Amino acid sequence: MCRYILSFDGGGVRAIAQVVLLKKIEQELNINIFNQFDLFAGTSAGATNALLIATISANSSNLEKFWSQENLRTIMTQNLVDKTSFLQLRPKYSNGGKRKVFQKFFGTKTMGEVLKPVFVTAYDVELRKPILLKSYEQPETLIVEAANATSAAPIYFPTASMRNNSWLIDGGIAANNPALLAYVEAKKLFKGEQIKVFAIGTGLNRRKIDGIRSKDWGAIGWLKNDILGIMVESSLQHEVLKDLINDDYLRINSPLNKVNRRMDDYSAKNIEKIKTLGEFWWADNKDLIKYFFNK
Repeated sequence: MCRYILSFDGGGVRAIAQVVLLKKIEQELNINIFNQFDLFAGTSAGATNALLIATISANSSNLEKFWSQENLRTIMTQNLVDKTSFLQLRPKYSNGGKRKVFQKFFGTKTMGEVLKPVFVTAYDVELRKPILLKSYEQPETLIVEAANATSAAPIYFPTASMRNNSWLIDGGIAANNPALLAYVEAKKLFKGEQIKVFAIGTGLNRRKIDGIRSKDWGAIGWLKNDILGIMVESSLQHEVLKDLINDDYLRINSPLNKVNRRMDDYSAKNIEKIKTLGEFWWADNKDLIKYFFNK
C-alpha cells in the first residue's frame, strides 16, 4: 500500500501560497486533500495548515477562512510599548490575538482528537533541542498550545509556555522544511509500506547579500538583512530526502519574486502577490504534480 505524506514549510503569511496551490490541486485533479494524505506535518504557519486539515478535515476553502484579513489582523496584535519605539526591545506581537484565532478553530481539542496523524515542529529553549509535537505520542497536548508553540517565531512572538512547564519557540529554528522528518515518522507509522512525500514551501528570498558590507554587520545589520530567512532556507534536508526516495518525493517552491520577504506583511497588495505565487506554482509544476499523484 502507498501512503501519502503532506509537509508544509513555515513562512508566516506566505503560507497562503500553500493554500492556493492546494486549491488548484483539488479543482484540477479532483483530489480531496484530507482523504488523499495519511500523515500531515508542518512548521510554524505551515503547521497551522497541517493541524487544520488533520483536525477538522479542512479543504482549501476552510483554510482560506483561517487566513482571512480579519484573522491576520487579530494575530498581528502589536505590543503597545513597541508601537512608538525606535528599537524593538520586546516581541513585535503579543500571543493573545494568535491564541484567540487558534481557539476559534480548535477550541479545547487535544492532539489525541485529530482525525489523522499529524506532527508539528518546535524548539525547546531550556533543553536547547528541537522537538516534535505528535498527535500519536502526545495526545494530551492542546492543539492550541501546539499551534502557538510552533509559530512562536523569535522577534515576532513571545516564547510559548506549555502546560508541562516547557518553553518552546518556532520549529523553523531547526527544521523549517519538515519533509525529511515526516518521511522518518511515516516509516515508523506505516512499516513496510511505500511512502510518498509532497512538500510545499513558502518561497525563497534570493536577494543578493553584499559580502563586503556584511563583514562589518553586527546584530542590527544582520537583522535588517534577513538573518532569520538565511537560517531557515537550508536545502540540506530537501537534498537528503530526494537522494533517499527520488520520485517518491516532490517539493514545490520557488524564489519569492515580488512577494515581500517579511513574514508579517498582510497588506492586501502583498497577499495578492502571495496568491499569485501559489498560482504560479501550479502553472509551473502541474505536470509533475499530476505524475506524482497518478503514477
